[in-house]
Amino acid sequence: MKKIKVVVTGAAGRMGQTIIKKVLRDKGLKLVGALEISGHKNLGQDIGKILKTKNLGIKISDNIINLFANTDAVIDFTLPNATVDHAKYAAQARIVHVIGTTGLSNSQLKKIEYASKHATIIKSGNMSLGVNLLETLVRQAASKLDTSFNIQINEEHHKHKIDAPSGTALMLGNAAAKGRNLKLDKVKKISRLNTKGSHSKDKIVFTSFRKGEIVGNHEVIFSSPDEIINFQHKANNRGIFASGAIYAVKWGQDKKPGLFSMVDVLGL
Repeated sequence: MKKIKVVVTGAAGRMGQTIIKKVLRDKGLKLVGALEISGHKNLGQDIGKILKTKNLGIKISDNIINLFANTDAVIDFTLPNATVDHAKYAAQARIVHVIGTTGLSNSQLKKIEYASKHATIIKSGNMSLGVNLLETLVRQAASKLDTSFNIQINEEHHKHKIDAPSGTALMLGNAAAKGRNLKLDKVKKISRLNTKGSHSKDKIVFTSFRKGEIVGNHEVIFSSPDEIINFQHKANNRGIFASGAIYAVKWGQDKKPGLFSMVDVLGL
């Protein structure tokens, strides 16, 4: 059986290293490239050195055109501007582009959508299989519970995370809004970072905390005067995101160009 060739972007970062380890352990995949930004201190180093293992014969490179021309798929957990560039080159190479990057602006999302005319792009605010199941449950709950239930979304992440609310929190908020046939931009209320928000009628309230080395905790609360319903997800390690991304890579191999989500991948 032919192995799927994979390039990992942001290869020297914590998430990149986690993904690479998962790719190397998967018998159906072959790591063929490790991409980093121009000027990165680890350029030219064997990725095995970064992983603190034996040399793997794959050096960290910033040659995006060459790497994308010789792979079947790219796994991308980087920064918004970088991801938009990656999508452009993925479109040129007609390959699968799995995006776990968060914090993308509306204009950046439009550029990614345009790139999906020629690339198979699978984008999600969270690649965890459990979170994407949770998204479906939240949408269903919002569609069944009446407006006497206020909706609040709380999220916690490590102190290094830049964007707030997290991409996952926004994904869950969008699911709740869709369940009520609303546009999230019209009903979201974002509390100040590290400040607990209060329930608000007719609004979906977001509360974000940054502390320690928390991988990712999310809670969706539906509360009425009579009862409270909680949905929770806690990520114990980054491996769950890498596993979901690999699942998406395999799913996308026989798909035509287009923009997909993990809900499509899982058939939810």
